[in-house]
Amino acid sequence: MNKMFRILGKRGRITIPYEIRQRVGFSYNDVLSFAESGDGRTVVVKREKICDNCKGAQPAAQNDEVTLFDFLNGLSEEQQRAALVHLSIKWAEKQGGTQSV
Repeated sequence: MNKMFRILGKRGRITIPYEIRQRVGFSYNDVLSFAESGDGRTVVVKREKICDNCKGAQPAAQNDEVTLFDFLNGLSEEQQRAALVHLSIKWAEKQGGTQSV
């Protein structure tokens, strides 16, 4: 697995990369827990199952759908820029012209 970097924002927010969310099965509105490990430098993030009657509850259906907005937000700035350029060129070609970038 390649190492991925994200910047911790001034409000303490960070985006979990799309590829990781897909691999571990995190999705919109999941409840996540955070635990500090013994080394003081590592945080373990887990998806939690929270319900009133967990034994009788039906398992949630796996939703593999991802919105375009979520997908694009999961990309790095460089990848977003490349996608914008690519789509702009495709759009210009369909309009009958070409566009230099």
